[in-house]
Amino acid sequence: MFETALPDLNGKSILVTGGTGSFGKAFIRRILQDWKPKRLIVFSRDELKQWEMQQELSTETYPAMRYFIGDVRDAQRLEMATRDVDYIIHAAALKQVPAAEYNPFECIHTNVIGAENVVQAAIKNRVKRVVALSTDKAANPVNLYGASKLASDKIFIAANALSGGHDPIFAVVRYGNVIGSRGSVVPVFQDMVKKGAKTIPITDDRMTRFWITLDQGVAFVLSSMQIMRGGEIFVPKIPSMKVTDLANCLAPGIPHSIVGIRPGEKLHEVMITEDDSRSTVELEDRYVIEPVFTFWSRRSFAQDGAAKVAEGFRFASDINTAWLDGAALKKML
Repeated sequence: MFETALPDLNGKSILVTGGTGSFGKAFIRRILQDWKPKRLIVFSRDELKQWEMQQELSTETYPAMRYFIGDVRDAQRLEMATRDVDYIIHAAALKQVPAAEYNPFECIHTNVIGAENVVQAAIKNRVKRVVALSTDKAANPVNLYGASKLASDKIFIAANALSGGHDPIFAVVRYGNVIGSRGSVVPVFQDMVKKGAKTIPITDDRMTRFWITLDQGVAFVLSSMQIMRGGEIFVPKIPSMKVTDLANCLAPGIPHSIVGIRPGEKLHEVMITEDDSRSTVELEDRYVIEPVFTFWSRRSFAQDGAAKVAEGFRFASDINTAWLDGAALKKML
């Protein structure tokens, strides 16, 4: 899935911000498996996570690996790390919804100012391509995390104008919950079952979510990096599942307790809004929200025959046409 067009990363230098996170580690393993990069740079602020990662992916075994301590808030450090880099994958973010609500300044500094610093460093060092990871929570946001990622998305899209029609070009990928990633409800439910929980907490029995595997997310980012033209938001066609069905699959026979929606939480997630539909086209395996403002020269996907979605189209987890059942979820796991 999402493997139709992949870039040639042999001999290239790639930097991954937030490289010690769930996505970053999976992405780096995939690069080392399928290509021979010149340099593969892990950029993150946690020295313990970097040390742990080096136990598996050491520079002795994988000479391309580089471990660079740094924070996306630090523009000077980021600029130093991106020298002679071909591609940046920007995965660093503060992502926990309750933590962002309680620590708004920290969320803004990392997710918004950090995005600006990535753009500035990429332009100064003439990086070729930058792909920023977003979230379904950035569409019609109701919490600060989603709002900060919406601001980040806008920064990366507008960055194509700032680069003046030269390298780099910037694009965004937006997808839903990653099965099994750190913070996902899946390992939480699994852990509760192992510990003999008598009930499984459900915020609302109507709740639905989009789901994607970590490997699918990596493939989606790689293929989007290959086909990007600058200014797009790429959205994968992925299935939905009711949270109650998820709980029944992972914890069969255990009753649910309704605990109520947390502050900043949505009942259903949206990845393409009705307003976005006016600039959205459809490819075989994804949607592309094309930039509304064309400050720079680019050929649109619509110009090459991609079909526009109907005005008023909405890609939301409760009205999705693709749904996961228990068997499909277990296969993904």
